[in-house]
Parts: sequence; structure tokens; C-alpha cells
Amino acid sequence: MSGLRVSLLQQPLVWHDPAANRAHFEAQLAPLAGCTDLVVLPEVFTTGFSMQVESLGEAMGGPTTVWLTHLAARLDAAITGSVITADAGRYYNRLLWALPSGALRHYDKRHLFRLGAEHEHFTPGREAWSILWRGLRICPLVCYDLRFPVFSRRRAGLEYDLLVYVANWPAARADAWRQLLRARAIENQAYVVGVNRVGADGHGVAHAGDSAAIDFLGRTLAQAGDAPATVNVELERAPLEAYREKFPAHLDADRFTLEP
Repeated sequence: MSGLRVSLLQQPLVWHDPAANRAHFEAQLAPLAGCTDLVVLPEVFTTGFSMQVESLGEAMGGPTTVWLTHLAARLDAAITGSVITADAGRYYNRLLWALPSGALRHYDKRHLFRLGAEHEHFTPGREAWSILWRGLRICPLVCYDLRFPVFSRRRAGLEYDLLVYVANWPAARADAWRQLLRARAIENQAYVVGVNRVGADGHGVAHAGDSAAIDFLGRTLAQAGDAPATVNVELERAPLEAYREKFPAHLDADRFTLEP
């Protein structure tokens, strides 16, 4: 193996049924044991994009957290996706990052989708982070974060080789999804993986998928189309480093700080 093996799980979601969604994803992932390094699930993969946070919010250490950590160990891979999470009386669209060792990190979605009233029900996160995993530094973000290039920018304090976006991105704005994934890859000289769901949610909102892996030049390495699919791709560090050395645009990037 010369690169990071990434599996993109583009699937429909059962509305408001965490147990059914966990069972479905577990069945899809079983054949990947020992064959992948990173599994990327969609945003709010246990429920769909719902604002019924009081009934759907799950505490850390709850069934999905336990399931993710056990599954990561079984697959010998990192697994990530976001879950409606209840924490200290607040609710978060919380990306979970589970490792085979049992370690668990999280990132709370910073940019809440005003058009869907997400900001009225969830508390925003504060800071992005990156983690070194099997040879690549990875920064995981959530859906609407894709529209905000300053927050997503590779910079001092947030270095990465791969940006990952988990999403419930509606089909009505599919063109923006496809173009923005490429823009983030080009401007940050990094790989980008975006995993979206397919199918209609409980409000009848359609999702067209278009999950994809993009390289640092904005070229498509793998894509899922508009149907349920598991897409596997291998991302290599050497060509990324060679390109950054040959074309070091990052050295001319603007310096900035972000308000909390």
C-alpha cells in the first residue's frame, strides 16, 4: 500500500431511525474490513437533516458512539460522519472521528444552515482541527462549511493534506457542491473528499449524491453519481508534496486570524 485508502459511503438515510441507519451502514461496511483506512459517512447519518433535536439528540457515549468505535476496530480503519448530539443542555451537529484504538475525537459544525433554521436549534462549533492518519494530515468539516473558504483554508495552525466534507447537500444546489469541492482543493493545494447522501428526506428534499474525491489540481479521482454507492479511492502523499514544492502558492497566501 502506497497511499491512504478512503471509502466514500453515499447512501439514502432512514428518516429519524438511528438503529435502522446503523444497521444499513454496518452491512455496507462489512466487506471493507482490512481493505480501507478511512470510511466517510454522510452528515447526520443516523437521522437525516432534522431540527427535532430534543427527541433525536444523542449523548456522547450513546449507541452511535459505541457503534462507531467498535466498527472502527473491526474494520481497522478510521470512521467519520456527523450525528445530532446532546451535550450539557445544548445540541450540536457533531462530526465524530473514531479510530481502531478506541480513541474518539469530535468537531462541531461551525456554519449552521440558516435557510433550514439550523442556527435556531444547534450551537455552532468554534475551531477546525487536523489529525495525522496513516500518512496524511486530515481536516474533517461538515456540509455548509464548504461555502466558507476562509474557515476551510489551509494555514498555520491548520495544516492538512486532505479536506473531508460530510454532507446532506440538496439536489437543488448540486452544481455549487461540485464546483466548491474543486475550489477548496485548488486553493488549498490539497485532496478533497466530499460525501453526500442520496434520496429524499422526511421533508421531501431530494439529494443527488455527487460524492467525489478531488485531487490538488481540481481533477476528479473518483465519483459516485446520483445512486447509492460505495466508492474507494487511494490518495498518495508523494505527488501532493511534489506539486506543492513545484508550485508553492501557499507561501504567498494571506495571513489572517479567525474570531471565535
